[in-house]
Amino acid sequence: MTHDHQEFSLESTDQTIALAHALADRLAPGMPLLLSGPVGAGKSLIARTIIQHRLALENKFEDVPSPTFTLVQVYDLADTEIWHCDLYRLGDPNEVFELGLDEAMENAVCLIEWPDRLGDLKPKTTLELTLQYDGEGRAAMLETPKGWGAIDL
Repeated sequence: MTHDHQEFSLESTDQTIALAHALADRLAPGMPLLLSGPVGAGKSLIARTIIQHRLALENKFEDVPSPTFTLVQVYDLADTEIWHCDLYRLGDPNEVFELGLDEAMENAVCLIEWPDRLGDLKPKTTLELTLQYDGEGRAAMLETPKGWGAIDL
């Protein structure tokens, strides 16, 4: 499968939030968003913003804690669920099956931090957002399936 690449310079938290909003409006079940980057690069901020944005569209609000210790937090929307996963503590990729994440990646909107822990279980159809430190801000690279289209900030 061929992919498209798009790069962003996120010089402020507001720009990071704008990227998350743009992604939130286009995410659909069956196409997980894989969030990679070092600790503190903004993975949780992106995920939290996406979840809160999608909930707000349905006049809902929930606190969105990091699922670092629970591994998964699930949020119900009218037409789907959002699974926020932090796989940092995952001991073995096969634990994905115990969590039900394999099915969720097909049927829900999945936001997956530390996707390298999936090993060979990484789905073929994904969006991949890699965040890196860039001076005082962040650099982000988005890899999408060919034809998914560009994100405008």
